[in-house]
Amino acid sequence: MNGEFIDQEQAAVSVADRGFVFGDGVYEVTRVVDGVFFQEQEHLARLDEGLKGLKINLDHKVKDLIPDISRELIKRNGHTKGEATVYLQITRGAAFPRTHTFPEPEVPATVYLSSGSFKPHKGLHENGVEVITVPDVRWSRCNLKTVNLLPNTLARQQAKEAGVNSAVMIRDGVVTESPNANIFAVKNGILYTFPASNYILNGITRREVIDIAKSLEIPLVTEPVRQDDLYEVDELFFSGTTTDIQPIIAIDRRPVGNGKPGEFVRSIQKEYNLRLYHK
Repeated sequence: MNGEFIDQEQAAVSVADRGFVFGDGVYEVTRVVDGVFFQEQEHLARLDEGLKGLKINLDHKVKDLIPDISRELIKRNGHTKGEATVYLQITRGAAFPRTHTFPEPEVPATVYLSSGSFKPHKGLHENGVEVITVPDVRWSRCNLKTVNLLPNTLARQQAKEAGVNSAVMIRDGVVTESPNANIFAVKNGILYTFPASNYILNGITRREVIDIAKSLEIPLVTEPVRQDDLYEVDELFFSGTTTDIQPIIAIDRRPVGNGKPGEFVRSIQKEYNLRLYHK
């Protein structure tokens, strides 16, 4: 926390921190397997995109130390064996008085990292999940991985109250993503996903799936699935850093395809696991 290794129960931020009062910050979550960081450079590159998008100036010396700090963190926490995640959050910092414009003079950014053990959702990967559709009411800069996650939280809570795992978000009649993962659909042997734009987060795992599709010679089209066509797709699945590749077997109580994970998601799961676990 801001240059110190500290017990989580003692860690705190100022009530004037702009991440607390405005949600003025970005974050990343990186997967770690036996001490090896998966797609670390891709996560750091997206962090840069978020910082630039929010115009947060992080001292380049601090930024360059993030990989070393992350490794020291998992070492101290005993997370060098097995699976873990490293959470990184950077806000614009703490400043009085509270004002909607940026602090003048500029204040140091707040930098927070934590690590935790991680257990993959293998049962969900094997059996698939049920979801509901919800309106995508988020702001139009979803390509920035900010800490403004209230619409995402409300959507996941709505899914929970409906007795299902997650939600599929709909904006202007088309599927965008889920509250915490990207979405792929299969129809007639073709893989579809929403194009990288300001309306979705261009997920690191999403990019990996696209690369896997190319390697497996699966035809890929980066265009959205219309809500009217959603119930007619053959396969549907989520992708994400902690979601992995997760089949969707039912949407709005209606089965996807035959109601079981299909051959395309299975082949993508297999290749993704080979890459994740360094096999």
